Amino acid sequence: MYYTSTRILHLLWICLLCLTLLSPYSFAGKMKIVEEPNTFGLNNPFLAQGSRLQPKVTPGPVSGPAHLRRLAGKCFSYIESTYKYEFCPFHNITQHEQSFRWNAYSGILGIWQEWEIVNNTFLAMWMREGDACGNKNRQTKVILTCGGSSKLAQVSEPTTCVYSLSFETPLVCHPHSLLVYPTLSDKLQMEWDEVEQARYENLITEQGYNNLLRDIFEDAGFLKSQKVKEKPDITTTSKTHDSLQKCNQDVRKQREEIERLQALLTQHNIPHESKAAKEKIPLSVTVQNQHLRGDNGLIVDVL
Repeated sequence: MYYTSTRILHLLWICLLCLTLLSPYSFAGKMKIVEEPNTFGLNNPFLAQGSRLQPKVTPGPVSGPAHLRRLAGKCFSYIESTYKYEFCPFHNITQHEQSFRWNAYSGILGIWQEWEIVNNTFLAMWMREGDACGNKNRQTKVILTCGGSSKLAQVSEPTTCVYSLSFETPLVCHPHSLLVYPTLSDKLQMEWDEVEQARYENLITEQGYNNLLRDIFEDAGFLKSQKVKEKPDITTTSKTHDSLQKCNQDVRKQREEIERLQALLTQHNIPHESKAAKEKIPLSVTVQNQHLRGDNGLIVDVL
């Protein structure tokens, strides 16, 4: 019994000695703790969300009322629920999910393209060609309303992937601040006057009137052109004219023909009555319409 206990103690002493001799080699290296940044969602302090966004097209040129151009280069944020919206006039609008999920959404809801003009007044800005949404692209309509300061006031999604934003700004509080006519060049204003004259004399249909106005707005850069560019025909030397110029020529020819017929009736003492004969209206007429005329509605130092 004594021999067995002594042997066991001896074996234990040998084991402790071995552990002592091997310990410098076993525990010489320190444990390495790897700390890597989270590259997903809002936990990533090194990668800005906006840097991941890839626009499909370039924004359209700045256009519209001169006093609104001071908004270019600025951005306005709005947070609703778990989403942050950022609107940059004449550039784009983006949406960022405020979440700690690894795949939090961040995308482009639209890129500046054109104005929406209703009743000859700038109504809204259209941001199109945003990120893909099924078989179409996201787009946003930004409605301009009067407010004490420039800010995003409301965001909604009336239909899938088509968003509606309300942007308040004191720049549109003047009743004439969004009129289209004062922003046009003298040449385009004259063309508009001729179109109004042709409409007044029932020389063009309502559809033709709207098409001619759209041509004017496209030439001014307010609307994105829908015209198909054609290669010039080098085999002909005749000059081509756009639809508005051709319409004006037709109007003049018809007016001359009417005057000739009226003179012929008068020569033969045949009674006739004509609204154009009663009212001698010049070719370029100033249309008295509050939607067409008015000052620019400039507001100084409101931002």
